[in-house]
Amino acid sequence: MKRAITTRIIINNSVESIWQILMDYKSDSEWSPTIKPLSVFPEVGNNVKVLLTQPNGFQITMNPKILRKESNTELRWKGKLFVKGLFDGEHYFILNRIDANTTEFIQGEVFSGVLIPFLKRMIDKDTLAGFEMFNQALKIRCENT
Repeated sequence: MKRAITTRIIINNSVESIWQILMDYKSDSEWSPTIKPLSVFPEVGNNVKVLLTQPNGFQITMNPKILRKESNTELRWKGKLFVKGLFDGEHYFILNRIDANTTEFIQGEVFSGVLIPFLKRMIDKDTLAGFEMFNQALKIRCENT
């Protein structure tokens, strides 16, 4: 079973500036309410360690594998809960240039696995709200730096 969520926000800054802020993992804890990298963002094929926090306070440390890292365009990783097929998530950040100083930021995730029917409410409510919180915090950070 699969379930997908997508969020979008317009940020008044260039894709290059937004990308730089996203990749500055050492500063994420200053502004990000939901995603806190615990290790350096490595290259494609390597794993990272991230602490994910839901708006309801639930926290989990994940070790997703970087699937794609295209400068100023996209960061994508895939993680799993315990074993593959139980509860997997392919998370992505996409930056679409509208003009030199305006960017559409897209954050989403495609969830799959046997636990999807039991976690549908969490995905549709808490995870979606967490994405929106992250997007708003990124917008504030990008527009005020």
